[in-house]
Amino acid sequence: MGDHLENQSASQPTVAVLGASRNPRKFGYRSVVSHLRHGYRVFPINPQADSIAGVPAYPSLDTIPATRVDRITVYLPPEMGISLLKEIADKQPQEVWFNPGSESDELLAEAAKLGLPIITACSIMDLEGS
Repeated sequence: MGDHLENQSASQPTVAVLGASRNPRKFGYRSVVSHLRHGYRVFPINPQADSIAGVPAYPSLDTIPATRVDRITVYLPPEMGISLLKEIADKQPQEVWFNPGSESDELLAEAAKLGLPIITACSIMDLEGS
């Protein structure tokens, strides 16, 4: 079923939101909504949620129904993010956005060692413009 879903949406860009939140005041929620508004197929990652902004949520990156994603945007503390770098690399993203507060020197150094395409900026601002 995952392959079918992936082929069906081949022209639609994909994003996984690590640290997606059910709380509309949090950036992890706002990112889901903003990516949806800009035409992305969104995979919210939150092990405590069934859905976020009307979209099915997934407990981890390895449970989403796609072998690759175009963009991964991170809204987790660096100590959590660093433990997910291998899982992030396995999804072969074209962009990995470490939003303000999600990065640290250690995390960025480890991400660079894995060859991840690192962007340290706000992914919502990228979509919405400044």
